[in-house]
Amino acid sequence: MTKEVGQNIDELAINNLRVLSCEMIQRANSGHPGIALGAAPMMWALFSRHLRVDPKDPEWSNRDRFVLSAGHGSALLYAMLHVSGFDLSINDLKNFRRFGSKTPGHPERGHVPGVEATTGPLGQGIGMAVRMALAERTLAARLNKKAKVVDHFTYCLVGDGDLMEGISHEAASFAGNQRLSKLIVLYDSNDVSLDGPASRSFRTDVCRRFESYGWDTQLVANGNDVDEIDRAIEKAKKTDKPSLIEIKTTIGFGADKAGTNAVHGAPLGEKGLENLRTRLEYDGPAFTVLPEVKAAAETMIENRGKKAHDDWRKVLDDLAASDEECFDETVAVLNGKRCLNALDGMTRYESGAEASRDTSHKVIQVLAEKMDNLVGGSADLSSSDKTAIDASGLLDDEHPTGRNVAYGVREFAQGTIMNGMALHGGLRVFGGTFLVFSDYLRGAIRLSALQKLPVVYVFTHDSIAVGEDGPTHEPVEQLMSLRSLPNIDVLRPADPNEVIAAWQQAIDSVDHPTVLVLTRQKLPVLSRTSKLADAGVARGGYVVSPQKGMRPSGILIASGSEVSLAIKAQERLFKLGEDVSVVSMPSMERFDAQPQNYKDQVLPPSVRRRTAIEMGSTRGWERYVGLDGTIVGLDEFGASGAMDDVLADAGFTVENVVLTFQKTNVTGENHLSAIRL
Repeated sequence: MTKEVGQNIDELAINNLRVLSCEMIQRANSGHPGIALGAAPMMWALFSRHLRVDPKDPEWSNRDRFVLSAGHGSALLYAMLHVSGFDLSINDLKNFRRFGSKTPGHPERGHVPGVEATTGPLGQGIGMAVRMALAERTLAARLNKKAKVVDHFTYCLVGDGDLMEGISHEAASFAGNQRLSKLIVLYDSNDVSLDGPASRSFRTDVCRRFESYGWDTQLVANGNDVDEIDRAIEKAKKTDKPSLIEIKTTIGFGADKAGTNAVHGAPLGEKGLENLRTRLEYDGPAFTVLPEVKAAAETMIENRGKKAHDDWRKVLDDLAASDEECFDETVAVLNGKRCLNALDGMTRYESGAEASRDTSHKVIQVLAEKMDNLVGGSADLSSSDKTAIDASGLLDDEHPTGRNVAYGVREFAQGTIMNGMALHGGLRVFGGTFLVFSDYLRGAIRLSALQKLPVVYVFTHDSIAVGEDGPTHEPVEQLMSLRSLPNIDVLRPADPNEVIAAWQQAIDSVDHPTVLVLTRQKLPVLSRTSKLADAGVARGGYVVSPQKGMRPSGILIASGSEVSLAIKAQERLFKLGEDVSVVSMPSMERFDAQPQNYKDQVLPPSVRRRTAIEMGSTRGWERYVGLDGTIVGLDEFGASGAMDDVLADAGFTVENVVLTFQKTNVTGENHLSAIRL
């Protein structure tokens, strides 16, 4: 097809993207044509004029990042990536939303070449983009002393739905306070949401809102004007603040039901697709990138990106020639510098007692000294969850090499921002808050696991032992809920030595997030953990206090602070004629992954009298105690009062553990009862 009179290459490329996206959706009989039709001009303007990427090397470290926070627009993104030369074929586009394809319903990082973040849960994309921009500034301040090896922008496309979500407020407020000048957000402002006009629930003046956060804002009145969008992006690149460009668009532009929610999430139909082609004056073959469009994309996107990449390689080569040591360190950081066995030299505890949050704080200092790419932070709780790196100050616009991020009381944003840093690469990230507040950032933890990101979540105040703070601050269901997430390692250490071992597992991880669950109250050092904890924690569960005879008459299984309680109950039971073993279970996920013969050594199948002890939901422990076992747990909310009183009322006493174990039998009559006296 040749260009029509009056139709320039931009219009041709945009309409090609629009039709190709809608063809994908029609073939799948599923998808969202509204955003693909409305946002195609801004996508083309960004990719063809500004975005520096190398489709032949999608992981080039100094590429610009683009996050489609409005992840339901995946068809448009995949079409754009295909046109740009990424490893997505026409057949991949034809298999949109089909099982096993490279083009899933929403963008998935690591599954689709060119996709920077897994998005779809609205609002999280902007949070991840914020952290990518922060990571860029942090790495630039650290690595650009002798050569500019880190210098790129982060772009994000959001819709009305993204900006309705509370996470967008948290992330935007944080970004404004940090003055992230290389963050540019394109707002597809079409005034329509899934259920109808956005005014049904959203009348916010978005630009004024973002201005109040400290952003630079612009309005593009005509979302089809590529030149106006181009000028707005160019202006945004020169400001000293993060930028929001509100671009007024028509949802479903060119479709039969354009401008209404009816075109948001349903295929156009064959007749509707034909009408779209007519309105756009587009008669190219189905599932085709027109030669003119391909040639333009090759020049404007592929060649420009390749040149930028080649220029960057030249900078690295010059650095290698002038300062080999600096070059080696730079490459190590950009490639994800690691420090295996970083805690091997840390002295293990032989006696005493210490809150696991305090031990964790000591571990963080050791790690920070050995890993200069380690960055931490907290949701305004670092003085309480003990997550500060003492030798460093805050990371902000005036101190870009700081290593402590003040997230403020923004737990959800904290989680998404941590994900963004891990996605960017070059830094290792951890962040803390109270375990009960993990609910606020649960969606971000889920995306950490889904994207296989080695983020470390430090959750303290882990149980009803926080006492006087009362049931609002006492987690009950959170621990088992977090364990239910796939591809996550939840570690609840029992004493200082297990804390060290848990941190080692967390910092060595490369393909999953880790949750460290820590106490406010002191935990006694257990007698065998200085020698056993490293291997025991790595395996998720181990016999921390064996029976005295050849074979135990029963088994007490516990995690965290309850392990010392179990050992005290073991001593009492021995005096009563019961010779039981005590198993510490810091990680169910790790224990379940062990070979069966190891699990049988720790929990011999022939020993059916078992009691599990944990200050949280009893659901899940049945897999270890079986039909004949019992559980000392908590399936109701806690109470406000002194720690000892609250624990006693909930049944976490030696007397109740002993009585509960004695009620176990091999007939199953008392199985799975959570006993409180």
